[in-house]
Amino acid sequence: MTARLYLDWNASTPLRPEARAAMLAAMDVTGNASSIHAEGRGVRAIIERARAQVAAALGAEGADIVFTSGATEAAALACAGRGLHCAAVEHDAVAAWCAVDLPVDAAGRVTVTQPRGSALQLANSETGIVQDLPEGLAVSDLTQAFGKLPFAFNWLGCDAGLVSAHKLGGPKGVGALALRPGIDLTAQIRGGGQEMGRRAGTENVIGIAGFGAAAEAAARDLANGVWDAVAEVRNSLEQALEAECPGTILVAKGRPRLPNTISLIAPAWKGETQVMAMDLAGFAVSAGSACASGKVSVSRVLTSMGFDQGQAGSALRVSIGPGVGEDDAMRFAQAYARAWGRARDRQKQAGADLR
Repeated sequence: MTARLYLDWNASTPLRPEARAAMLAAMDVTGNASSIHAEGRGVRAIIERARAQVAAALGAEGADIVFTSGATEAAALACAGRGLHCAAVEHDAVAAWCAVDLPVDAAGRVTVTQPRGSALQLANSETGIVQDLPEGLAVSDLTQAFGKLPFAFNWLGCDAGLVSAHKLGGPKGVGALALRPGIDLTAQIRGGGQEMGRRAGTENVIGIAGFGAAAEAAARDLANGVWDAVAEVRNSLEQALEAECPGTILVAKGRPRLPNTISLIAPAWKGETQVMAMDLAGFAVSAGSACASGKVSVSRVLTSMGFDQGQAGSALRVSIGPGVGEDDAMRFAQAYARAWGRARDRQKQAGADLR
C-alpha cells in the first residue's frame, strides 16, 4: 500500500527532531522560571536560550520577544484597541481586531497609505503571495514567511511581528510577538509579571524550548538553500498540473510568493470535494486556510483579488515542504488529474458551466 503524502505544510509542519529533543530535555527540568533559586534559574535559562534562538532566526536581535500561546494570541496583543486597518487577505486572527478596508489588486497586493495605523502580512497562507511592507508599519503577520523566506524583522521597519512555532517544525500551542525596542503594548492576559509584564501566566517551558530549537534549525535550512529546492519541486508540480488539467487556474503563478505554495482553482469543482477526493487517494491538502475550514463562506482572500464566488469556492491549496520530493509531487499530480478528469466528466453530463 502506498504511504500517505502530507501536502498541507502551511496548516502545520511535521515536528523537527531538534524540537522534539529540546522538549524532552525540558520535561525533566523542575522549577518555576519566576523563582530565584537554582531550580528556577535553570528553567529561566531554558526560556532565555529559546528567546535568543527565536530572535536570531527572526533577525530580531535587540527586539523584545514575547512568548505567547500562538500567533493568534500574539495578534490580539499587538492589535487590540489600536484601531488598525487591514485588507481582506489577512488571517482572521489579525482581521478580527482591524477595520478590513485596505484595497487589494488582482495580483493580491495590498495598498497601505497609513502604515502607522495598519497591519499587513508578509506572506499569505492561501496563495503564498508576498507583500512589500511599507516603512513604519504597525503590525505584520510573519507566520508563513518565517523560516521559508530570507528576511530580518529588524530590516522590515515594522513595530510588531507575529510568529508561530508549528509553522516551521516546532510544537503547536506556542508562538511569539517581536516588538521593536520602545514599543509599549497593553497586556491582554493579566495577573503576573511574566514576559516583561506583557503576558501573564507561567511560561510553557516545554513548548518554548521546542520553538527555540525549531527556529534555529529552520534558519540553518534556509541558509543552506533547502527552500530553493522546495521551490523547484513546486514549479515542476505546477507545470504538471497545468499540462494535465487544462482550464484550471494557478493563482499567483510567476508572482513573488512562498516557495512551497500552490493555489489552484478548478471551476465548478468545490474545494471541499477536491480535498475529500485527494484524502481518499492518500493525499492531505486543503481548500484554504486551515483556520477557515468548515465555514460556509468562500475565501475572502480570493474574492478580494477579483475571483467570483464560484471560482473562490473551487480553490485548492497545496503546500509542500522539504520532505516532499519530485516523485512525490508527480504522484500527486497524476492522482489529482485522474480525480479532476472524473469530476470534469460528471460536470459535463450535468451541463455545468466550466469556465
